[in-house]
Amino acid sequence: MKEETHPVFQSILQRYREKSAQSLVQHQRAGNRLPGGDTRSATHFSPYPLYMQRGRGCRLTDLDGNHYLDLLNNYSSLVHGHAHPRVMESTRQELERGTVFGAPSEMQILHAEHLCSRVSTLDQLRYCNSGTEATMFALRAARAFSGRERVIKIDGGYHGTHDYVEVSVHASADPERMHQPRLNSRGVPRSVLSEVDVVPFNSLDAVEEILKRNQEQTAALIVEPMLGAGGVVTPARGYLKGLRELTQHYGVLLIFDEVISFRMHHGGMQEMEGLRPDLTAFGKIIGGGLAVGAFGGRQEIMKLFDPDQPESISHSGTFNGNHLTMAAGLTTLELYDPDEIERLNGMGKKIRDGISEAFSRKGFRAQATGIGSVIGLHWTEDEIMNAGDVVRAQEQCGQLPKLLHLELINRGIFSSSRGLLILSTPMAEAEVEQVLTTFDETLETLQPFVQDCNPHLYTC
Repeated sequence: MKEETHPVFQSILQRYREKSAQSLVQHQRAGNRLPGGDTRSATHFSPYPLYMQRGRGCRLTDLDGNHYLDLLNNYSSLVHGHAHPRVMESTRQELERGTVFGAPSEMQILHAEHLCSRVSTLDQLRYCNSGTEATMFALRAARAFSGRERVIKIDGGYHGTHDYVEVSVHASADPERMHQPRLNSRGVPRSVLSEVDVVPFNSLDAVEEILKRNQEQTAALIVEPMLGAGGVVTPARGYLKGLRELTQHYGVLLIFDEVISFRMHHGGMQEMEGLRPDLTAFGKIIGGGLAVGAFGGRQEIMKLFDPDQPESISHSGTFNGNHLTMAAGLTTLELYDPDEIERLNGMGKKIRDGISEAFSRKGFRAQATGIGSVIGLHWTEDEIMNAGDVVRAQEQCGQLPKLLHLELINRGIFSSSRGLLILSTPMAEAEVEQVLTTFDETLETLQPFVQDCNPHLYTC
């Protein structure tokens, strides 16, 4: 039986359409002026995305009045959920003073002082408006400082959408292609392939091989301490330390992309692992729900952006370091103290372990991965060591990720269509139990579909 004609597939799709009629109306209307109905590829899913009307705490309400527990949190940018009273109040106070002034603000200094106090590798930093900009300028700084052009990135690593990181974003399950730079987007010039080397995550041997070959041409290696969009792949013991040792040995800068992983620890994963990258890119939670990015590190590198220095790197942006974002971000970071981080990470572990147990109990060959409050779902029992392993699992599970995503929505949990779950601090034990109960019920619904259409993923 074809997956699309299976009764479970049809039932889940029908119930989704019945509960989200107003979202369909708006999606069709949006398509008249917005290609695909939106301006953000990540939020699109089939048959059409939900339109949300309101968010409070860890809950969302859509246009049809349906309520959801939010396990997406804007792809991890919201660590305190929606409309936290103190974040709203600090932002409201700044808004009363005006929107943006075209001049430096004290709030930018306060935010920078706080962030530098949390992350010991930050001597200085600069603000921008997205993680894309943050990694773009971190790489530019590395090239300017080193006088070299080449960079190393991870197969399946996501660092935004500027040309030099739009390489091998969609990982390959082919072990040979994991080492080959590939364009993943039309419009990116092929010339970038000559300046980017690619290695699989968790492979120190692959990194050293490239460094031996291209040491004198390589400016930096950029890496997410835990792969995010590439499948929530965790680093093997000693991997990140090994990257630091190799880059130091070969005289290459190490850039940590902590746009997602910063939420794992008071000082990000670098502090959790006791490591000192040369540069770090930030985003997401440091803006308190508003658009933000930042990059920083060693003073001798960051001083290249000082306009009073000869041949400085120009770096401007209309909304860089604006006082609204800085106020929202500062309040968010102050609230996100070590106790809250430990509590949130603990809930994440309980959900991650509970989901893996539910998969096993229901007879599914599947697992949950992640660290702290970030969880990834994979339809395989095989060890997930790199983004290629993630792709290999995706290639054998057909429509299961789509059905799991839609059925969770049908049962009141909003998450990512790619199997990414993100927690927020308004959650408590009641929400943890809701997630685990709902997940168990969802798997029960999917059981006949898996038995009939994906028997290789069913053990009973």
